[in-house]
Amino acid sequence: MGSELMDLGLGNIWNAWFEFRKGKRMSEEMHEFQYYLEVRLFALYQDLNNGIYRHGPYRSFVVCDNKRRKISVSSIRDRVVHRLLYDYLVPIWDKTFIYDAWSCRRGKGLLGAIERTQQFLKAYPQAYVWRADVQKFFDNVDQRVLFCLLKRRVKDVKAMLLICEMLKSYQSFGKGIGMPIGNLTSQIFSNIYLNELDRFVKHTLQPKAYLRYGDDFLLFESDLKKLEDMQKAVTDFLSDELKLTLHAKNNVIVKARAIRQVTMESLPSTADQSFKNGWIGGFMSWSVSKGKFRSWHSKNTSA
Repeated sequence: MGSELMDLGLGNIWNAWFEFRKGKRMSEEMHEFQYYLEVRLFALYQDLNNGIYRHGPYRSFVVCDNKRRKISVSSIRDRVVHRLLYDYLVPIWDKTFIYDAWSCRRGKGLLGAIERTQQFLKAYPQAYVWRADVQKFFDNVDQRVLFCLLKRRVKDVKAMLLICEMLKSYQSFGKGIGMPIGNLTSQIFSNIYLNELDRFVKHTLQPKAYLRYGDDFLLFESDLKKLEDMQKAVTDFLSDELKLTLHAKNNVIVKARAIRQVTMESLPSTADQSFKNGWIGGFMSWSVSKGKFRSWHSKNTSA
């Protein structure tokens, strides 16, 4: 059970340090921080409890896996605070999340999301599936919307001030917009933000099945027209309530039996291995060309 008050005691700050330290390599920054560890943690304790803690600048770099992403890394001091805040928020919020939110949660993960997708494909072989993801989610999170969502359940004034400090430490395209990829707090913030979408889909739209991993999601519905109506409703909800838009390229509807073919790796030659891997994962972006996908998609979504 989560406590309504955030523990900013020295003992809990030490606990946050030990949790942060697990599995980290001994970098020059880590070595320097540990050399003055007791002094630094006590100074952090004083700053937090006197209300004078200020988040430092970020160090940014770009990684290229399936797509180009900017990663922003905080100082060790700030990352200890991230751990404090994360450990405070998770027990409060995780119990409000739907079962089929699969990212950044204990006992969940990509493998579980893939297995759950397989279960839905077997349960609804004649259904249509809408697969979509949010356009540049982390860059477009509206911090004011997020702050209002957090206020619903966080009752500790010091915790809310700390959250405010965390949010205003970063902006992407404009003031009050964006979250850094790389912050531990961004994991729980993203689930809190998209929990609004999850609950809208599950409780208002009520498709046959729904699951989300990160900002990628799948809806299953037996009636194509009904699914297309859901597609519009979700698009409007994201725009009106969360100030987000969907990625146009990855916003597609296919038949469930077509996805089952992908998981069995029996696609026609028009689909390359990267396309197969994308659908097997269920949530990873594929790199197949639009022309190839359009040809395969039109053949497999016809009645």
